[in-house]
Amino acid sequence: MNNWQEDLLRIVAIAPGEQQIFDEIIAAAHGLGFEYCSYGLRFPFPLSNPKVFTLFEYPRDWAERYREAGYVSTDPTVAHGRRTRTPVVWSDELFASAPQLWAEARSFGLRVGWAQSNLDANGVVGMLTLSRSGEALSASELEAKEGRMRWLVNIAHLALTQALLPRVCEIDERLTSRELEVLKWTADGKTSSEIGQILAISIDTVNFHVSNATTKLGAVNKTAAVVRAAMLGLLN
Repeated sequence: MNNWQEDLLRIVAIAPGEQQIFDEIIAAAHGLGFEYCSYGLRFPFPLSNPKVFTLFEYPRDWAERYREAGYVSTDPTVAHGRRTRTPVVWSDELFASAPQLWAEARSFGLRVGWAQSNLDANGVVGMLTLSRSGEALSASELEAKEGRMRWLVNIAHLALTQALLPRVCEIDERLTSRELEVLKWTADGKTSSEIGQILAISIDTVNFHVSNATTKLGAVNKTAAVVRAAMLGLLN
């Protein structure tokens, strides 16, 4: 395995903590020839108001301006990342729909950039952006570096999701194997009576396990418990 791959994989193994992980991502971005980077994560829960986390390594004034102006809602790179995992290179054409954003970004030295999104099996969406103030991204540079850039996208997503997930959806206790089994059958549309017959346990016992799982997951009812467990990847 190449050294750069080992360096990226090391990010996953370091002590939990999103800032420590992001510091490693920043170092990898610098090694790829970029001055700045950011990573945004959107969790699919709670369903009514999904949690969003954004980590910036930009000039402080620009990071504050970006948040203050709510540019995330008009940023064409974000819109692109929601539609496809194909990487995108910044250009005048890309930002034609957001000229104010493009002009302000350039005034802070963010003139050249590359971004790619990631969507995992649990519905967590992330996007890495690498940027700099100087030399444009040539075809030859992309050919030489894009493999490593794509690796960084995937490793960053995995590491940051693992670090932030406990803050997004706290579980009081680990679910037992029986609680998970009951939730899986519930997810398949089985009633308590049917689950009891399948598992050779009483309806009261089924309901007991459902109630415990619902409490541990911090859900309001068994339907919400099944949804949350599925989003957390517990039913895979």
